[in-house]
Amino acid sequence: MTFAALDQAPDRRRTEARLLALVVLITVFGYTYTGLSMTGRLPGNLAGFTAVVFSMAWLPHLVLRRYAARADPLILPLATLLTGLGLVLLSRLDLTYTAHPRLMMPQAAPGQLVWTGIGVAVCLGVLVMLRDHRRLQRYIYLTMALGLVMLMAPAFFPGDTFGAKRWIFLGPLSLQPGEFVKIVIAVFFAGYLTVNRDVLALTGRRVLGVPLPPGRQLAPIFTIWVVSLLVLVFERDLGTSLIFFGVFVIMLYVATERTSWVLCGLLMAAVGAVTVGSVEPHVHGRVTAWLDPMAAFTPEGRKAGLSMQLGDALFSFGSGGITGTGLGQGRPELVGFAGNSDFILTTVGEELGLAGVMAVVMLYVLLAQRGLRIGLASRDPFGKLLAVGLSSALILQVFIVSGGVTGLIPLTGKALPFLAKGGSSLVANWVMVALLLRISDTAQRRREPVGPRPRT
Repeated sequence: MTFAALDQAPDRRRTEARLLALVVLITVFGYTYTGLSMTGRLPGNLAGFTAVVFSMAWLPHLVLRRYAARADPLILPLATLLTGLGLVLLSRLDLTYTAHPRLMMPQAAPGQLVWTGIGVAVCLGVLVMLRDHRRLQRYIYLTMALGLVMLMAPAFFPGDTFGAKRWIFLGPLSLQPGEFVKIVIAVFFAGYLTVNRDVLALTGRRVLGVPLPPGRQLAPIFTIWVVSLLVLVFERDLGTSLIFFGVFVIMLYVATERTSWVLCGLLMAAVGAVTVGSVEPHVHGRVTAWLDPMAAFTPEGRKAGLSMQLGDALFSFGSGGITGTGLGQGRPELVGFAGNSDFILTTVGEELGLAGVMAVVMLYVLLAQRGLRIGLASRDPFGKLLAVGLSSALILQVFIVSGGVTGLIPLTGKALPFLAKGGSSLVANWVMVALLLRISDTAQRRREPVGPRPRT
């Protein structure tokens, strides 16, 4: 890094400050517009909402100035904008649920606001306490043991309303450990692959011209495949299983640069999905609904109790068109309880149209791109793989959720990161943001020149 570039490095925080100011304006405008559109008057708690959004944006910014001044300037604004849009959409849904008590839906925005504060606080705690991300490499096996316990724990608790087991219940509190497992496995895989990538890069026989890994080196991917299938069978959680296996295959390819690992991973994923989808009733039901989403509206489908969620979602997207009906002018409540879970994307599609959906997807893509860019800039192998793993987990979850609600793949029930209701998801995603910021800051500092600056 040249001294001229070093002189410009503080501009990262100034750029971040300008973007955060724009994010606050967009979020407050959306909240105000929604209130005016639906009730004809300004929201009663507009001042309080503005103060919370302002604090959510500027407190992390001030902490970054002190503890991670060289961190990427786009990650925090992107995460804050997505979180703010989620609060606006949940507030919009709450107004409808309040106006229609027959829907029996509790308000989601106040709780999400509390969880946003908790998530941002945890993010700040990670930034302050974890001064070097490479410390995590010392505890990778302890981390993976904790991750496996968290991954398997929901199997011992009752399932949710539609059969999937994602939650741990501790008295009045509930936790969705799968959201944190994606971070834990990224840390473990980054440490494991840093040590063993040379061995895993070996090739064995060629099959149809493709060099395959030796049988002995196939053990890691086979083990992860078995664990992901166990999650799918005993917890009926298709989303977590796909993320768990997908992140490993992506990180394995990045570490070894062997296409054969990707081919093996895709083949094993296809075999596992077909097998479990054929024998596990809950997963089979989701596949059936995906193959014919409109069957639920026929007399036979209603008699069989088929889910109407996907069909309602497709109608919602269709009614939104290109530009949407406008915030507050749609009927997202027709999707039912799913309006503030993974199906919150249908609210975007109906009221902001295809343009709004594409804008939201591009925010996710840009956030993942910044994470991958951090991985490329990082000089230590652990930080490089960890940044790639976290970014891959994010984009995989976005694909799984958006693909499910648009009918591209079967539904999984995972929460849309930052946007959807869910305390566990929100906190886990802000931890991911903290780790990316820390890796970014460390990578940038290691590129700076050492020694006193020469006089000019």
